[in-house]
Amino acid sequence: MITSLDQLIPAAQAAVGGRPPVMAVAQADDPHVEEAVSEAERLGLVRGYRISRADPAEAARLAVDAVRAGEAQLLMKGLLQTAEILRAVLNRDAGLRTGRALSHACVVQVPGFPRLLHISDIALNIRPDLARKADILRNQVAVARALGLECPKVAAIAAVEKVNPDMPATVDARALQEMAERGEFGDCVVQGPLALDLALSAEAGAVKGVTGPVVGAADVLIMPDLETGNVLYKALIHLAGAASAGIVVGARCPIVLLSRSDPPAFKLNSIALAVLAASA
Repeated sequence: MITSLDQLIPAAQAAVGGRPPVMAVAQADDPHVEEAVSEAERLGLVRGYRISRADPAEAARLAVDAVRAGEAQLLMKGLLQTAEILRAVLNRDAGLRTGRALSHACVVQVPGFPRLLHISDIALNIRPDLARKADILRNQVAVARALGLECPKVAAIAAVEKVNPDMPATVDARALQEMAERGEFGDCVVQGPLALDLALSAEAGAVKGVTGPVVGAADVLIMPDLETGNVLYKALIHLAGAASAGIVVGARCPIVLLSRSDPPAFKLNSIALAVLAASA
């Protein structure tokens, strides 16, 4: 089981066994993109299939076509807007739809915290309804399993731990728990609603008198909406010195979405995470 982000690259190298997958890179003619792809190639993680066109939408379409044709196993956004590549991915006739919603799967390592945290969604789904949250949960649990967590413990996060009809996040969180109890998410344990302190701290659970299999033991945090997830993520990065990796999942292949400002370690860790997710 992977317990540190430092293990991502060696694990991905072992998973490919000297036969790295092809990663189609849409609009690759950017020095920051090229640096990340070249380093990933040097490490034996991927073989880059670089696609650049005058029209970014055409580059996105060709990259998606490469995945559909089996010529590439991973997809990466280069120097184009996220909306452009997602438009190609979500094309009903020529995209990479699976019937499941796309979501951003994030893995965070916080200094001093005893385990990796999987957090979703922090980037794509603004105000997900229950059905969308169920897909977000499925996607993030699949990534957790790819890192060796056989039965991830999932906290459906809300501001409080009691169901309150006036707080829709609590209602959805309890519904996710009930879906898990019916076996709809496979081998994982879901508890909700849980306030963040209860998900992370057994001591908080003891003080509040809240018990359960996920209290103080959460591996996965399913956030009530994008704003909450994004604020938590940025607080961990900028205030707690956390490191992270992230990919988009729910399509036929993992998608690497990088920003030019992302640290080099984030870029390589994200590519390695995509390799592991594709290999699972």
